[in-house]
Amino acid sequence: MAKKQKKQVEEKPYKKPLIKKRKPNRSIAGDFFLYLFLVIVAFIMAFPIIYAVSSALKPLDELFKFPPRIFAQHPTLDNFSDLFVTMGKSWVTFSRYLFNTVFITFVGTFGHLIIASMGAFVLAKYEFPGNAAFFKLVTVAMMFTGYVTQIPNYLILNKLGWIDTYWSIIIPAFASPMGLFLMKQFMEGLPTSLIEAAKIDGANEWRVFYQIVMPNVKPAWMTLIIFSVQALWNNKASTYIYSEERKTLVYALQQIQAGGIARTGQGAAVLVVVMVVPILIFVFSESQILETMASSGLKD
Repeated sequence: MAKKQKKQVEEKPYKKPLIKKRKPNRSIAGDFFLYLFLVIVAFIMAFPIIYAVSSALKPLDELFKFPPRIFAQHPTLDNFSDLFVTMGKSWVTFSRYLFNTVFITFVGTFGHLIIASMGAFVLAKYEFPGNAAFFKLVTVAMMFTGYVTQIPNYLILNKLGWIDTYWSIIIPAFASPMGLFLMKQFMEGLPTSLIEAAKIDGANEWRVFYQIVMPNVKPAWMTLIIFSVQALWNNKASTYIYSEERKTLVYALQQIQAGGIARTGQGAAVLVVVMVVPILIFVFSESQILETMASSGLKD
């Protein structure tokens, strides 16, 4: 009898336990107010850009209306055309100012990316005497603004004979501690076993760096590019560069912007021209920035 009952218990079909789905603890009204709050915050953040573009499209009489209107009633591109006419009459051509800015931005960003990445790779994946102390020095350097280091930088660049040259802007951009800190923190998440496997397969240090490390930290160096471009594109370079033919586009545009009431419309157009490049770079690289902020990299 006991064996029969035991057999019946063993033949009893297994029932999968029911898993209760967790219901969201927010109501429809809560979701509505949440999205409403996000829309309001987004509008507040986008309002300066909207107002700047709208002001650049206003004719001169609308720029002085009180109370001011957000959107242009009779939008026009006269402010931009007047801006380019004014730039065309200057002693140095518009294309020369643009070349100076693009050259400084491109070379400074490229050099900063390469140097910061190589330094970060060594700090993150190699142990040597003074490793931790050197990284602490980099962290402390991030606390000092450009105003604090401007005089020492000027004295050093003057000794090297780089004042009034492109290198007075490009070389200090190479040594920005922000890039080294960002790349080092991200490279620490790369599996060391991945690097060791590449070396076992015969890859040297340069091949490991360019073909293994850099592709895996793409979100970090895309973020670094955005920060570097914003800093160099908006750099007036007036402290280190004196020759007019070497000055940047931002400097020339701000001189027009300071031309008085008659150039108020051109000043509004200047603001749009200056901010359009950093905004476009950020828009096209937004996903990489979010991945850098949300991810800590691969783990062993």
